Amino acid sequence: VQLQASGGGLVQAGGYLRLSCAASGRTKSSTTMGWFRQAPGKEREFVSTIRWGTGGTYYADSVKGRFTISRDNAKNLVHLQMNSLKPEDTAVYYCAATGLRVGLREDDYYFWGQGTQVTVSS
Repeated sequence: VQLQASGGGLVQAGGYLRLSCAASGRTKSSTTMGWFRQAPGKEREFVSTIRWGTGGTYYADSVKGRFTISRDNAKNLVHLQMNSLKPEDTAVYYCAATGLRVGLREDDYYFWGQGTQVTVSS
C-alpha cells in the first residue's frame, strides 16, 4: 500500500486545515487508517484512526472535539479535518495503514506516508 499525504500548511491559531491521505496499490490489505504527528524534538504520537469498513473512529484526547477523521471508500481517501488549531498542533502529520482492526500505536501500522507539515502560529 502506498500512501500520499497532503494538505498541510501554515495557519493562525484558531484556524483550520484539512489533510488528505490517498491510498493506492494493494489497498484491500488495509483495514484501518491512522493519522500520527511528530513535533520537533518529540516522539511521534497517535492522533486519530478510522476503519474502512465500519467507519469507526477513535481520537487522542488532545484533539477530541476539534479534529474529525473521515473516509471516502470509493476514492481510497482519508481526511483529517482540523479545526480550532493551536500552536501545540504544529507537527509533521503522517498517515498510516494497517491490516489490524484497531490501531492506536505506531507499531500497529505497516505502511506510512511521507508526512505533511502543519504549522500553527500564535
